[in-house]
Amino acid sequence: MQKIRVDKLISGMGFGSRKDISHWIKSGRITINGEKALSASQKIDIDLDQVKLDGERIVYQKYTYIMMNKPTGVVCSTDSKDTNVIDILEGRYKYINLFPAGRLDKDTEGFVLLTNDGKMAHNILSPKKHVKKKYYVEIDGTLKDEEKSKIENEIVLEDGDQCLPCFIEILENNEHSCKLFITIEEGKYHQIKRMFKAVSREVVYLKRISIGEIILDDNLEKGEYRELNPEELRVLPISND
Repeated sequence: MQKIRVDKLISGMGFGSRKDISHWIKSGRITINGEKALSASQKIDIDLDQVKLDGERIVYQKYTYIMMNKPTGVVCSTDSKDTNVIDILEGRYKYINLFPAGRLDKDTEGFVLLTNDGKMAHNILSPKKHVKKKYYVEIDGTLKDEEKSKIENEIVLEDGDQCLPCFIEILENNEHSCKLFITIEEGKYHQIKRMFKAVSREVVYLKRISIGEIILDDNLEKGEYRELNPEELRVLPISND
């Protein structure tokens, strides 16, 4: 049995501020098991009690996990003056204190995982956990076999930083451009761009398409998002506490 204050439940699920909730209780908009809530400090059992706001049940959820298809021009850093991934969120998601589990550059598109689960985010980001991240990449010019091999086998970046082994799958390769998938297990600053720069190639388009076993939903347009479904949650390195 876990008991929390009713205002903590409602605000924690992003439905309003503590001040809002006190006002809603006074106006009779919040009920607990069919009865009007008495006060914001009233304790409820999150497993047994049914809390509703205007007839809509509010279910306790310790952690939230959101898949977003980040567009270009949007940053992941929440302390930037530019539009960030949290600014895109609407409704209650804006108030759950979500943050990106790993960043994408401003000019990079694709899968960003937003959560309030710090332990899971650490698992996603730690190279020791070997969580694969797959990207679609377009570069200028041909990628030669020796350049591909160099990148895949612990390439050393311009600052002396050594990367872990990765895997490249060539999709199209000609004298003007190369299209490929690259899968890495870490997330150094501008890593993929720097990896190709180390063999004198420039990345002209970059999109993250998967994190671990979770693949970006093709139905999500740029800037759209949704919560992870039960199947995706089962393969996510989530917290157990």
